[in-house]
Amino acid sequence: MTQTTPKTAAYPAPEALKTPTDLKAEGIQKIVEAINPIIADAYAVYLKTKNFHWHLSGSHFRDYHLMLDEQADQLIGSTDPLAERVRKLGGTTLRSISHISGLQTVQDNNADFVAPLDMLRELMADNQSIAASMRKAHEVCDDARDYATSSLLEVLIDETERRTWFLFEVVQGGEQTR
Repeated sequence: MTQTTPKTAAYPAPEALKTPTDLKAEGIQKIVEAINPIIADAYAVYLKTKNFHWHLSGSHFRDYHLMLDEQADQLIGSTDPLAERVRKLGGTTLRSISHISGLQTVQDNNADFVAPLDMLRELMADNQSIAASMRKAHEVCDDARDYATSSLLEVLIDETERRTWFLFEVVQGGEQTR
């Protein structure tokens, strides 16, 4: 098995993976460069959410445990449609954990223990970061006239904002009921 460093230029794809599109190459390059880090962040926050889901403890265990599981499912569910958009445009997307690590912008959390409310605050900040990246990518897509990716991002921004909202509301209540 050969280990290689992830290539940073994900467009154009190798000849065997090229796909037809009427969008301009310069626009596609910018879209791919905007979307791949979002996919990497979704994977990173997915794993962090599952980490917190698995290592949660406290009086609100059941509620937080179920909410984090639901949020993890949403995060992992966003990766395939985004990666397929990159491929439909003629780019390449993530290929490995090291590729994710090289592109992610959110920080991992490898602590042995994190207090439940700190977990939720951290995930809230991560989701806000993903939403901000999605908004920037939406502008890039609009500039390139890639309305399909823009439309997908609109749905994913709403889902991300919903996760952020739920985390915010739980933290507000958690501080009062500790």
